[in-house]
Amino acid sequence: MEKIDKLDKKIMEIISANARIPFKDVAAECGVSRAAIHQRVQRLMDLNVITGSGYFVNPKSLGYSTCTYVGITLEKGSMYRTVTKELESIPEIVECHSTTGPYALFIKLYARDNEQLMDILTNKIQGIQGVSSTETLISLDQSIKRQIPIILE
Repeated sequence: MEKIDKLDKKIMEIISANARIPFKDVAAECGVSRAAIHQRVQRLMDLNVITGSGYFVNPKSLGYSTCTYVGITLEKGSMYRTVTKELESIPEIVECHSTTGPYALFIKLYARDNEQLMDILTNKIQGIQGVSSTETLISLDQSIKRQIPIILE
C-alpha cells in the first residue's frame, strides 16, 4: 500500500468533517492547489482509503423509527456466506458483520415499528436455512456517531 502522508491525513480530516466542502476551500486550508486536492482525493479513493461519499438519509424521516441490532447464531459457522447472501435480500438490513463471540453474524436493521420488526425476525431472518437462533437488541438512542479519528503526525 502506498504511504499516506501528512497532507493526505489533513485532507481526510477536513472532508470527513464536511463531505460537501468545495475542493477550493480544502486547498486553501491545506495551502495547495485545487488540482492537488483533486488528485490526492482521487488517489485515496483508488487506494480504497476513502470509500464513498454522499448523503445519509435519516431513517426516521422515512418512517423507520426502530433501530435494531440482531445477533445471529448459525447451525454451523461455515454457513455464514450462504446466510449472508439471504440476508442481503432483506432491504431493512443495513449492516452485516461476521463476528467472533456468541454470534456468527451481527446485523443492524431498521423497522417502521415493533410489528414490522417481529415480521422481519420471524418470517424472514429466522426462516433462513442455517439460522438456529437470534437475539434482538433495540437501540433506544444513538449517543455517538462519528468517523474514525485521523491522527496528524
